[in-house]
Amino acid sequence: MYVPKQLFFTRGVGVHREKLTSFEMALRDAHIACYNLVRVSSIFPPHCEEITIEEGLKQLKPGQIVHVVMSECATAEPNRLVSASVGVAIPKDRSTFGYLSEHHAHGQTEQLAADYAEDLAAEMLATVMGVEFDPESSWDEKREIWKIADLFYETKSISKGAVGNKYGLWTTVISAAVLLP
Repeated sequence: MYVPKQLFFTRGVGVHREKLTSFEMALRDAHIACYNLVRVSSIFPPHCEEITIEEGLKQLKPGQIVHVVMSECATAEPNRLVSASVGVAIPKDRSTFGYLSEHHAHGQTEQLAADYAEDLAAEMLATVMGVEFDPESSWDEKREIWKIADLFYETKSISKGAVGNKYGLWTTVISAAVLLP
């Protein structure tokens, strides 16, 4: 049975006249273009340890199949704001699973997208752990409830935002959590 033991976060942006090449350039900027990426759903594995991108890349070989939780957003509209984020909510009890979330948006800043992805991951973890809260309440109100419940080890996010190329070239942003054995 394969359960990832480590992960690292990365992000990138690419610009090109072709949408696919723009995506490739974003993968290159994130240092993950030379791997066969397989998108997986959003579970942060029990006992998983976050490592740096440098440590993670040392473990990989070009062409290797690599599992990722990835968010992407692209535009060819000049000056259009795009963002892609991955949030994580890690439970205090590290023997249980947490959540990763993907969020992408047009017209949203990198920081707003990051906050939203983090909030989304935290909500998913809180609901699976039975914490009751009003989903319409503010992030600060929810965070206070979750702090009182003492369930989280950590919540955070990685995000990449960009403004669409002024000449209408494709602009793609990605954020990813790369899962390692």
